[in-house]
Amino acid sequence: MKKEIRELVDKGLMLPLMEEFYTIQGEGYFKGTAAYFIRIGGCDVGCHWCDVKESWIAELHPPTKTETIVDNARKYSDTVVVTGGEPLTWDMTELTKQLKAVGCKTHIETSGAYELTGEWDWICLSPKKMKLPTQKVYDNANELKVIIYNKDDFKFAEEQASKVNANCILYMQPEWSKRDKMIPQIVDYVMANPKWKVSLQTHKYLNIP
Repeated sequence: MKKEIRELVDKGLMLPLMEEFYTIQGEGYFKGTAAYFIRIGGCDVGCHWCDVKESWIAELHPPTKTETIVDNARKYSDTVVVTGGEPLTWDMTELTKQLKAVGCKTHIETSGAYELTGEWDWICLSPKKMKLPTQKVYDNANELKVIIYNKDDFKFAEEQASKVNANCILYMQPEWSKRDKMIPQIVDYVMANPKWKVSLQTHKYLNIP
């Protein structure tokens, strides 16, 4: 990457854009809501069950001017979801500033592994064991979404729930490939521990992105 482009990326004036699309939010609190998704490349958290591993290597995704990303988003929806990869790998200040300036509500889906940047209307924290969230993300998360891959993840979920703020909504979501095995266990767990809610990847049931 050329030095001048790298400097713009470091400032958040360009971002490694993997893809952008208008669809229905399939998970968590806003499931069923139309939203414009911006998927930013780059992630070193390394979940073995990640369903977008092609997002991991930032260099594979072209640095795109932040103003171009915002111009595309504003044409479709006033709700914009920034996801990855791990979007907090990059400085989100400029992206959210520009989105706010055109009247968009800013949502982020993050592992929380990096410092929180940007101005967000909604923070979905999905923590991973390999690289735990920063305290600022715990403190500001609106929803906690823990992916349940095996029974050990229930303990991890409770550990993470003890670290978020009191108003954070708690979700357990089965990892897609293990859903048939884990959904009955999640249902039983949530019924026994009703502070939790069940989240499903409804967009996959709807066969949409």
